[in-house]
Amino acid sequence: MSTLRIAMAQINPLAGDISGNLAEICRYVGLAEDNYGADVVVFPELTLTGYPPEDLLLRPSCDLRVARALQELCAKQFSSYVVVGYPKRVEGELFNMAGVIHRGKLVYEYAKQCLPNYQVFDEKRYFAEGRENGVFECKGVSVALSICEDIWDGGPVAQAKTCGADLLLNLNASPFHQHKQAEREALVSTRAKEIHAPILYVNQVGGQDELVFDGGSFAADSRGEISTLGGFFLEQLAVVSFDGSDGSLSAVTELVQREQDPLAIVYQALVLGVRDYVNKNHFKGVVLGLSGGIDSALTLAIAADALGPERVHAVMMPFRYTSDMSKNDAEDEAIRLGVGYRSISIEPMYDAFTAQLEDAFTNTSRDTTEENIQARSRGVLLMAISNKLGYLVLTTGNKSEMAVGYATLYGDMAGGLDVLKDVPKTLVFELSRYRNTIAEVIPESVITRPPSAELAPDQKDEDSLPPYEVLDQILEMYIEQDFSAQSIIDEGFNEEEVKRVLRMVDINEYKRRQAPVGIRISRRAFGRDRRYPITNGWQIGD
Repeated sequence: MSTLRIAMAQINPLAGDISGNLAEICRYVGLAEDNYGADVVVFPELTLTGYPPEDLLLRPSCDLRVARALQELCAKQFSSYVVVGYPKRVEGELFNMAGVIHRGKLVYEYAKQCLPNYQVFDEKRYFAEGRENGVFECKGVSVALSICEDIWDGGPVAQAKTCGADLLLNLNASPFHQHKQAEREALVSTRAKEIHAPILYVNQVGGQDELVFDGGSFAADSRGEISTLGGFFLEQLAVVSFDGSDGSLSAVTELVQREQDPLAIVYQALVLGVRDYVNKNHFKGVVLGLSGGIDSALTLAIAADALGPERVHAVMMPFRYTSDMSKNDAEDEAIRLGVGYRSISIEPMYDAFTAQLEDAFTNTSRDTTEENIQARSRGVLLMAISNKLGYLVLTTGNKSEMAVGYATLYGDMAGGLDVLKDVPKTLVFELSRYRNTIAEVIPESVITRPPSAELAPDQKDEDSLPPYEVLDQILEMYIEQDFSAQSIIDEGFNEEEVKRVLRMVDINEYKRRQAPVGIRISRRAFGRDRRYPITNGWQIGD
């Protein structure tokens, strides 16, 4: 048998941009052949359409565009075996396909057999299941393919070994969540040992709406030993050499020393998610309300790191309850980060609104209505700046607030992307401290002062919410682990507090349906992951 040089192309496709994705595929094949003499170049799952293409797959022209792109790829007459993912319709059924193209011909195709339909995945809506695995021959080496979920199920991997595979290539569009990489590597290591053959795991990178793909491509030899080849959150070629005579793997490109700090990894995921959402949607920059609080401070730092300070614009919108400390801290952070900054009072707007509503509010007392008018005044200002200047409004609500409805529709929820939507408040504090270890851009007073929306005199978040250290534990058990109220109480939490928090989560589903998308970092984020009916009779004690 021969020695194969295999390049894993960890690229950042754009959903729906078939011609653009094709151009990137061709560019990376050229780099792999010219720089490394690659015999095989492997791309992620559904590379041509990007992942997830969602209902673009239902467009009648999608099949035609993909077929045309494959023809163009064949016409390039690449000398290497190019392994690329795409959707393909066969006898009326649509398959999640991986094809092998060599010297102008499509020499082999494999249809994904295991279709995930949980968490963020919805593949059974679109695809039919593949039915068998096989191998293609490359310089005397029998190579099998699998696609993402196939390796988690294991059946297609065992089939590949039965077919005589010397090597298995696994194409992935595996989205990031905390601690995901360790799970991937442990699983692939186990599969490699089961079939006594190396497995190459190539993963997509980049942000796509609320999902972030972290890359992290790697190889496992037949003993299950992992070689870390692809970095996190960046595009690159990772190349290995496979010796067909003894089945061994060796790295051609340098092994990557990956970031180990979980806070750094989450922070990088948020930065990439913001960068790709803004750039792929062609916004000039971003604008956000900078309140002097920790959520907007962290959002501002992430935005500046993602886009550069010249594309970030912060607006302080003070009111009579806004403290001097908040005003000073907001301006201080803007100066430290070098972003655009201005202050616009909402006092005249608020007064105008309440004056116009005076008759409608006759014989009523002041309540959260007036607080919401403050938030909505700020939302109007930010959206006006967005419309006029072409900036995307970043909202700053965290997961804890989104869970219990501690946000104002058409106010602080008005915008296009919520950077912290899947970041609990306690993690907001941790990430802020982490960012300050790089450079102290968030004033210490912002981190240490009690959280407050400053919508009323001396207001504190904990006036109406449990301490965040308690609240976030309850929310994680209820939202991410599906604990019942009683199960959470049995963990030692106060019964009255648990039931109050869970009711707040349940009755605020209507708000979350109208919230902007946010970057997913947990196993279960609001949005694609968690789909509850707004109108329902479910009892929290069940």
